[in-house]
Amino acid sequence: MSSNLTTIETIKTRYSCRAFTSKMPSDSDLQEIAQAALASPSAMNLQPWRVIIMKSKELLAELEAEGMKNIAALPDKGTHERIMSRGGKLYYNTPCQFIIPIPKDSKWAKLDCGIITQTIALAAASLGINSLICGLIEFAFSGDKGQYFREKIGVNDDEEIGISVLLGYADESGVKLPHELDLGKICVVE
Repeated sequence: MSSNLTTIETIKTRYSCRAFTSKMPSDSDLQEIAQAALASPSAMNLQPWRVIIMKSKELLAELEAEGMKNIAALPDKGTHERIMSRGGKLYYNTPCQFIIPIPKDSKWAKLDCGIITQTIALAAASLGINSLICGLIEFAFSGDKGQYFREKIGVNDDEEIGISVLLGYADESGVKLPHELDLGKICVVE
């Protein structure tokens, strides 16, 4: 699937999708997004990240169940309550997830992880694929099954989970308008 959106239109119209259909993006689109991600800039051009494309519905369900279990066990119930108010899903039925492992104890890796994540979201949007940047992926790896999941998806011992991006196509309840721009947050110094 291809779109003729300009870069600025893509940035302004992209939104966080919280309800996906089961339709999987094509392998060629997923590869195009992954290659765009690898073109992301990084501090000192270290390119500290890797891209894991997860398409296994079963593994996604396992990760979600473990993540929800670990979030429910948190002393502060705010995160769990917010997720439950949105339907009780971490991954919103996404058929695909890009997971970004980064080196542990790397000075710039978290900054670079943010850059590659935005690249993935915008590349997907330019192809008509919806996304959600998912910082809650870490909860699937923080409990009893963390090492099992690390081995299952190929995260090395010297890596940590940076973040993930959910990819797919929005069902009708997942479509929403992008957030309104607060132009008061722009300051010009001359």
